[in-house]
Amino acid sequence: MNKLKKIIASILLLAFLSISGCATSPPKNINNSCEIFREKDDWYDSAKQSFKKWGVPIHVQLAIIHQESRFTHDAQTDMEYFLGFIPIGRKSDAYGYAQVKDNTWEWYMKKTGNWGADRDDFEDVTDFIGWYINYTYKTLGISKWDAYSQYLAYHEGHGGYKRKTYLKKKWLIKVAQKVKARASRYRAQLGKCQKELESRWSLWPF
Repeated sequence: MNKLKKIIASILLLAFLSISGCATSPPKNINNSCEIFREKDDWYDSAKQSFKKWGVPIHVQLAIIHQESRFTHDAQTDMEYFLGFIPIGRKSDAYGYAQVKDNTWEWYMKKTGNWGADRDDFEDVTDFIGWYINYTYKTLGISKWDAYSQYLAYHEGHGGYKRKTYLKKKWLIKVAQKVKARASRYRAQLGKCQKELESRWSLWPF
């Protein structure tokens, strides 16, 4: 009997680990917004709630997350090494789906009162992106639908964008163009599955 209990416990543990892994692993097809939401069936609810609250389009939210982490929940910056092999720490403390730095995340929590928010929680991250882009719109006048300019402000910060620091970074301009193109593709894809996603989302009582 004890042996049977151990076997059952092992099976349950493996099942739990498998479910946990599926919950945090990136979608299989990160290049198609419909497939992303079909696989991660609670993500559309989070992105939709953020859109309703902050007015930031879902396709813009997705494009920024794709660029920052490829939808990896615990993404971090690269490790730096002394003499090529002695680790001395990461390039920055940016972390999570949206690669948000500690100070910026603390600022978000303070302004919104969302003190339990985590950078590796998709719902919290979509709310953060909505809040940040809405703040950018209010302070810099950049349209919430302008994925290109919004990403530049997201990467450089509001002060950096005002000083146009991105003009000295040709690589960043190219990245922002990629974000714009990806947002456009995500938007077109969503247009083909919007009714399907909306019908499912409308079943939720909140």
